[in-house]
Amino acid sequence: MLQRARKTVYLLITITLLGASHPQLGAQEVTNEAPPASLPDGPGAVKYPEAKVIPQEDNTDLVEITTAGPQTKTGDLYVLNDDVVIHYRDWVVHADHIEYDMGTGDMTATGHLKVTGGANNEVISASHGEMNLRKQTGRFYDVVGSVGLKNSGKRMVYASGNPFLFTGHMVVKTGPRSYEVYDGTVTSCQLPDPDWILSAAKFTVDNDKASAKNSVFHLVNVPLLYLPYVTHAVDSESRQSGFLIPVVGQSSTKGFILGEQFYWAINRSADMTVGAQYFSRRGWEQSATFRYRGLENNFVRAHYNGLLDRGYYSNGTYVNQGGEDVTASARYDFSRYTRVVGDAEYLSSFAYRQAFTENFNQAVSSDILSYAYGVHQENGYSGMVRIDRYQGLKQTATTTMPEEQIRIFHVPSLEVATTEHRIGGGPVLWNLESSFAGLKRVQPNFATTGLTQRFDLHPELVLPLSVDGWHFRTSVGARETIYSRSRKTPYTSPIPEESGSAVNRADFELEANVRAPVVERTFHSKLLDKLFGSEVKHTVAPEFTYRYVTGVDNFLNVLRFDDVDVVSDTNEIEYGATQRLFIHPKKSTGPCVATAVDTNGAVDPDGVQDSDQEGNKCGGREWMSWRLTQKYFFNQTFGGAVIPGRRNIFETTLNLSGVAFLTEPREISPLISRLRMHPSQKVDFEWDFDLDTGAKKFTSNNVLVDVREGNYFSGLSYARLNAPGRFYTEGISSSVSNFSQLRFLIGYGGPAKKGLGVAANVGLDLNMTSVQYATLQTSYNWDCCGFSVEYRKYELGSVRNENAYRFNFTLANIGTAGNLKRAERLF
Repeated sequence: MLQRARKTVYLLITITLLGASHPQLGAQEVTNEAPPASLPDGPGAVKYPEAKVIPQEDNTDLVEITTAGPQTKTGDLYVLNDDVVIHYRDWVVHADHIEYDMGTGDMTATGHLKVTGGANNEVISASHGEMNLRKQTGRFYDVVGSVGLKNSGKRMVYASGNPFLFTGHMVVKTGPRSYEVYDGTVTSCQLPDPDWILSAAKFTVDNDKASAKNSVFHLVNVPLLYLPYVTHAVDSESRQSGFLIPVVGQSSTKGFILGEQFYWAINRSADMTVGAQYFSRRGWEQSATFRYRGLENNFVRAHYNGLLDRGYYSNGTYVNQGGEDVTASARYDFSRYTRVVGDAEYLSSFAYRQAFTENFNQAVSSDILSYAYGVHQENGYSGMVRIDRYQGLKQTATTTMPEEQIRIFHVPSLEVATTEHRIGGGPVLWNLESSFAGLKRVQPNFATTGLTQRFDLHPELVLPLSVDGWHFRTSVGARETIYSRSRKTPYTSPIPEESGSAVNRADFELEANVRAPVVERTFHSKLLDKLFGSEVKHTVAPEFTYRYVTGVDNFLNVLRFDDVDVVSDTNEIEYGATQRLFIHPKKSTGPCVATAVDTNGAVDPDGVQDSDQEGNKCGGREWMSWRLTQKYFFNQTFGGAVIPGRRNIFETTLNLSGVAFLTEPREISPLISRLRMHPSQKVDFEWDFDLDTGAKKFTSNNVLVDVREGNYFSGLSYARLNAPGRFYTEGISSSVSNFSQLRFLIGYGGPAKKGLGVAANVGLDLNMTSVQYATLQTSYNWDCCGFSVEYRKYELGSVRNENAYRFNFTLANIGTAGNLKRAERLF
């Protein structure tokens, strides 16, 4: 039914493009009369028909036309005027005037032409053009367009990971997802004032990529770089093979740096990057990276780095720091219970890594662990086959002394373990740890003969009880460990001497753990309200553990491979307490209670206090936690295992602290303190120390501070170690591991912040009063691109003293050029 029109009248015509013209429409002009009461006002007004829906055999090619002005139809040709909109599949065409041929699908449009749609959110705005809706081909003039952007209502936003915008004097649409842009530009910035553009006589856009030859890169309307050939992925799900942007840099030890990489998109799940860099002072570096991502958690990653070093002369001595570093990791899940996992690294020389890695933490790391295992875990039972290799640097090579390494192998290890299971329906639990392993140790002047076989069996019974807020856990266990080889005693030197005799180590273990009820109090005062804006709750969770192990009367006869081999007699008690301060609103009903429980159903004092007595969320946060613990040893010699004047490491000392402290029989362990504070959402503070009350010194002392305020950030870390040192194979004693290091970080800005950003960090060796490393980075970000420059200094003794300059230039949603990697940025 027609209705009276005011300014415009809309016509909706639905037609099919599957066959010839329909006899219902015929060739007549659209002048059918309607009832007088429904006619438009005014003499000579154009009369419009009712919109009709034509029966369709296939609805895939429906065309929907809406217009605000006069239109006529002659045969298959429709002439439409004033705000014409045509919907076809997922495409929409807007124009002031459109002539559309229903039989051929050809369309000519003029005036404010805009075409939108497609799988990649394509948009074309033009002064005029022609298009075939069926073939999705056409020709447009004076074009501004985009791929991968969509209208969010207020502005255009990126709809894919690879968007781009373009302009062109003429754009030829050669297919459903392909274009040719003539005399145009391409950018990833929002128009009309992009920060950067690529200009070329012709751009070609197909289903997968956009490409151009002889293009010019412009930054802020200034032409900077000529590019013979460039490509950019269009499909957000696809990747393109090709050469990456060259890498250029400068270093005081490497010289001028020039590199190039090739990226190979093998398939949708795998890719590879291979490349090389030339160091004018040192030689060629080669690299390769392979990545695979499968279903669920399955993956493979591998990386290779190597340097063909020409070397250099230092005080008349030739030094070659070349080497290779290969890493690989993978995982494959056969089911939710069974998987294989591997993580391996081969490093030919620690000197190579110290001299050429860009990561300071990696440069000073002296341990490498490679492993692979297959495991099946189900219903609390676990079976695993594992092989691993430990490689540790114990002395750096010098001009007079070779590099010293220790290598330990498990080839293989078969392990069976369980979680705690109830015996029948009673309260007693049982668990088991067992393994059978082939072991080998290699170090300067010593290597075990062949493989040392070790069988270890460790069952345990546990009885957990809870009474009136007190939680008790008592366990009884035994351990039997058999070695096919042993170590000769008495020790005549720090170098081990192997014996072909087998050794059997057995022990009996008793442990009792007591957790007292958590003592708590909530404080209310005007001062606290002023300082914290809420109530403050203080909790104290004390804990005591008694442990007795006996039967290990041959500790000195056991060869050392891992922590299984450092089990010793002990008779000790561990005591400690955890204090916490919580800030929570006063609106909570009653005190907050701990809702986290351990595996035995007991309240965990380390659990989060998050609800009141009625179950309402407290909405608070932990302001501070402080754990203090210490051990008292009744058996001061650990069953005769302590060797005076040397560093001694036992299972019980490792469980307390990773810092060694035993050099003689003693009663009291160091006091272990772990303090963490969160004064606000902007400040974090941590202070961890081991205080040796017997030696009256801190064996370790670490402080961490992190502060953030808007775009400003800073950090400080202090690390102090003053503990018994290791003994080298030549019998040279390093009596103390003594270092004191300080780190600073300060900066302003962020990786996506528009405008200027600057950051710096420095690492100081306080004992040597020297700078270990320092970095200064500055960046400037526009709307869709950014530029960063870095100065970095390494000072690692005689191995490395380098000043390096690096940069990168980033184009939003395109990529990065330069040798400053994202993971190495301070922002």
